[in-house]
Amino acid sequence: MSRVIVAGSINVDLVATADRFPRAGETVPGRTFAQYPGGKGANQAIAAARAGATTAMVAAVGDDDHGRQMRTYLSASGVDCTGVRTHPTLPTGIALITVSAGENSIVVVPGANGSLAASDLDDLAFAPGDVLVTQLEIPITTVAAALQRAQRHGAITVLNAAPMLAEVQSLLAHAHVLIVNETELSALTQTQIDQDAASHLVAQAADALRQRGLPTIIATLGARGAIVVGESTWFELPGRDVAVVDATGAGDCFVGTFAAALTTGGTIKAAAQFANVAASICVQRPGAGPSMPTREEIEAAFRG
Repeated sequence: MSRVIVAGSINVDLVATADRFPRAGETVPGRTFAQYPGGKGANQAIAAARAGATTAMVAAVGDDDHGRQMRTYLSASGVDCTGVRTHPTLPTGIALITVSAGENSIVVVPGANGSLAASDLDDLAFAPGDVLVTQLEIPITTVAAALQRAQRHGAITVLNAAPMLAEVQSLLAHAHVLIVNETELSALTQTQIDQDAASHLVAQAADALRQRGLPTIIATLGARGAIVVGESTWFELPGRDVAVVDATGAGDCFVGTFAAALTTGGTIKAAAQFANVAASICVQRPGAGPSMPTREEIEAAFRG
């Protein structure tokens, strides 16, 4: 059976809600505070597992309560944590998140995530049909090693270029699918793309990027949905009209459920449609990891 294998970050999210984001040097009163499982890698692994895929993770946590809590949570969510290493001195990664009006602002302290090395992939076996998912919250050299190893063994490689780093340009030749939001697409193409940009302009920017050797680009556009650009065509997936509670983790939900759908042998279009619906469920709940929907929930939303 094909698997989703996630090489990425594990964080604990410390989330405060407020009426608005503070300006530089300003303190604003918060409304609520909560602690959630997070990290782009962990979120994507949980999303894939809950969407029905056999899922494993390669990552690093600290030898601390946060690390033990995340191992327990990932395992309970159906993620194989055999490849999650414990660093003896560095802490588990932390994300400080402010949420206001459904949008978020995030500061990430990588901790043990920054220690994940290419050698940590040595025991990782890929097979044709497997899907590798990786992002940029671990060292770029480790991301490159994971992509190249997966590619050599016939796995599908999905790169989520977040958070944006200039070095990502060197990774593009090793990705079968690149998933970016409008900010990341703008940075990679040096064009002005935002959530209000006309669809054909988003598609043009993505196609310019695709011509560097990428088979497929997916631009996620928040409430607008997503645009998928392939070799000979592009199509738009409209956003679903839902009440947004917290957008944290929505992009990760899209990535993880997209990968899960690919393991069943579906097309890029079908996988993206599945992921688009899943992300619309995710934003209706607080937190990242806990907001990831199950396969049954996603299929019910399709039918609805």
